Amino acid sequence: MNFAGVTWYVLGATHSTVKVSLIVILVTLPGLVVPPFGGVLIDRVDRRYLGIIIDSARAVIVLGTAVLASTGHLKMWELYSMVLLLGVGFAVYWSTTNALVQELVPREKLIAANATVLIAVQGGMAAAGALVGFVYEHFGLSGILGIDGTTYVISAICLLLLRQGYYAPHAAHSTRLISASPTIEAPPEMSEPSLLRVDEEASAAPGVFADIFEGLEYLQQQPRVLALGITYACMMAGVISANVLVVALAKDLLSAGARGYGYIELGWAVGAIIGGFAASALSRKRPYSVLVLALAILAVGHTLFPFARGLALAISMNALFGSCRALGGVLTQSSIMAAVPRQLMGRTQSAFSVIGTILQVTMSFALGWFAQHVGLSVAFLLLGAIYGGGVLAALRARALSLGAGKAPSPAAG
Repeated sequence: MNFAGVTWYVLGATHSTVKVSLIVILVTLPGLVVPPFGGVLIDRVDRRYLGIIIDSARAVIVLGTAVLASTGHLKMWELYSMVLLLGVGFAVYWSTTNALVQELVPREKLIAANATVLIAVQGGMAAAGALVGFVYEHFGLSGILGIDGTTYVISAICLLLLRQGYYAPHAAHSTRLISASPTIEAPPEMSEPSLLRVDEEASAAPGVFADIFEGLEYLQQQPRVLALGITYACMMAGVISANVLVVALAKDLLSAGARGYGYIELGWAVGAIIGGFAASALSRKRPYSVLVLALAILAVGHTLFPFARGLALAISMNALFGSCRALGGVLTQSSIMAAVPRQLMGRTQSAFSVIGTILQVTMSFALGWFAQHVGLSVAFLLLGAIYGGGVLAALRARALSLGAGKAPSPAAG
């Protein structure tokens, strides 16, 4: 809701698509710089308190901007500053919440927990998409920002009530050698050790850069975890950069206008919710097979997307894509959470966030250029290729999982 409202406001005030693109740059740029340092912070302090601080800071920033907008004193540089600061928060917050989920939820319930989070997020996005036009038309930018700021307050309160006491991730250090827990794709006998010493001397608080290098060393030692992270990064880069093309699909090929675009996006959200509900049941026996199939559908389906002739078909296809994204996201995140030691989760998630951001920025520019200068169908072919990269990364993760044991297990997928 915030992003849509700010985009409309800037476009209406400046009549410049360049100014609008600056919003995307400002909200994305922190994702290239902040996560490595944010990951260290996530692995050093109580993740619940960190989430509360981030939510509280974002509430103050957004509600303050809403007051300026309502009084007519909002300047463009102040709005851009809000977007940049929110980008900093986004660059840390989701890695924080993922690490907190891993910390609180037993391993056997990770799929259900991640599915629940995804359903809540997609449900909120669907509701926001349905309301944003009405709210902006009747209350303007200040109404949009007021609602958005209030959601941050509610989120902070929910985190505050989640539990009591202070729990630092490094308190989990108790043994000399930690073995990574098995992923959902591999049984316990196939899990590979992390080979990270965590005795009291080694766990003494090192410098920030030493912590960053420790996280990178872990990923170097764990190619299977890295492959899963690349799988997730490819999928998320495809999901986010696809917006560049879906707008053009609705406007130029389907002539559906803004309302048609909204219906297509609503189809995605509904499909994601359905996929979230189905994740546990579909992945119970052969989770890896479900993951690869979901990514393959995203790859082939997006390649064929520009040939959808009719709004109803486009909505149906996007609903299928939303379901596949939900399945892929739940399975990869659950597997990563099951595999990564708790005290390294923040840095691991942040590393994957950087990879995803780089892919997202690169793909967004590439898709926009190909759509404008070559053709929309070629751009969608490139989008399908990034999902194809996710398929290859998932196959790599599977091969490493099977190679870690003496024989493949039928239950491993």
